[in-house]
Amino acid sequence: MTEDFDINGDRLREECGVFGVYGHPDAAALTALGLHALQHRGQEAAGIVTFDGERFNAERRMGLVGDHFSSEKVINRLQGRSSLGHVRYSTTGETILRNVQPLFAELSAGGLAVAHNGNITNGLTLRRELISQGAICQSTSDTEVILHLVSRSKKSRIIDRYIDALRSLEGAYALVALTNKKLIGARDPLGIRPLILGELNGAYILCSETCALDIIGAKFVREIENGEVVVISDEGIESHRPFPKQQARPCIFEYIYFSRPDSILGGRSVYEVRKELGKQLAIESPVNADVVVPIPDSGVPAALGYAQQTGIPFELGIIRNHYVGRTFIEPTQTIRSLGVKLKHNANRAVVAGKRVVLLDDSIVRGTTSVKIVRMMYEAGAREVHMRISSPPIKFPDFYGIDTPEEKSLLAATHTLEEMRQFIGVTSLSFISIEGVYRSTGFAGRDNHRPQFTDHCFTGDYPTHLTDIIGESAKQQLSLLAEAG
Repeated sequence: MTEDFDINGDRLREECGVFGVYGHPDAAALTALGLHALQHRGQEAAGIVTFDGERFNAERRMGLVGDHFSSEKVINRLQGRSSLGHVRYSTTGETILRNVQPLFAELSAGGLAVAHNGNITNGLTLRRELISQGAICQSTSDTEVILHLVSRSKKSRIIDRYIDALRSLEGAYALVALTNKKLIGARDPLGIRPLILGELNGAYILCSETCALDIIGAKFVREIENGEVVVISDEGIESHRPFPKQQARPCIFEYIYFSRPDSILGGRSVYEVRKELGKQLAIESPVNADVVVPIPDSGVPAALGYAQQTGIPFELGIIRNHYVGRTFIEPTQTIRSLGVKLKHNANRAVVAGKRVVLLDDSIVRGTTSVKIVRMMYEAGAREVHMRISSPPIKFPDFYGIDTPEEKSLLAATHTLEEMRQFIGVTSLSFISIEGVYRSTGFAGRDNHRPQFTDHCFTGDYPTHLTDIIGESAKQQLSLLAEAG
């Protein structure tokens, strides 16, 4: 009997990525390239929908973008000057083809395709209400709820129906929709999930990150504001702000982990922020050591910052194998027991006899950290000091990051000393939440008005959590403070 060994099982799972083009003859090809740049946001499935002036065309596939959308044959089936694409990692709904986005429906107002990054925290409640009223759902994705809400709206114009649907949603979303005449983008009232506007030779682009603009040579125009809905058509761009104005609270994990290092977010280089996180961590938690080693690839920028701040040499003490997929299946326990070495291997020449500072961006369950630390000692390290460029993750996420439930988060069930003993390191330190805010350009965290969504560290959930039984009263601290 074989078993699956999930080499990424102790990592935070990426959310999803969206990419839309309006007004370009090579819309589908540009979308495929954009999705390739956003592949880090979801590796389970990809899809593209286009409109060719008469009909909508769709290709949705399981697996990586390059495995399915790199052939001329597939792109030729996706004719049209407007296109919408999506890369998926499932946080709601199973990993099956009928859940692959963009989702499409023929409505009375015409065809509508929708792609979504984030998570609708009342999606299950809305879904049950819709089904009780006679709706027929084809998927188990919360995105399908949006199609039903648009369909049932009594408004006449499609944009008004779309906004009508948005008013029913809670949680985090960056939505892009495609009609026969428009490309529509929407960002949730707090701006938890990112959405970018770009331009290429007169064509407009909506996407999750600036790195997706870079790959096609497009120009960055601006970020879509929190609570904003933009409509792109032959008449140009119009902006709607249907929600009461609120302070933006983008997800802090976009800076720490999710966005690609070469992206620009909130006017700041993600790479530079991650280096600053490492520098701040060095100020807060210095240690006498011989070498700074990142856990690749996520720990590299923070390790560079730590090394620059302390003067300790930076070295690649762990080498990553980039050609290993998510799951490695072998029939023998001997092969399965190799575990983390399928993806990472110690560089013995760098760590043998050394006091090592090991840098990573987060600890989730801690099981992978245990294996990597053991690997360091087996390679001859004298001491291993682990430094983490995020605060301890003590609370689960409900906004599009697939975190384990609270009881499976190491920091939620262990003290710092217990975590150190569990992982087996000489010392263990995390950056403070105040240090994170300083690294992103803020002097510190205002306890009443935090500038980011940082609930994984603080338990401060900034929206209603209707689908999460018992969580609303216990953990929505910011809402309770406002109500008081």
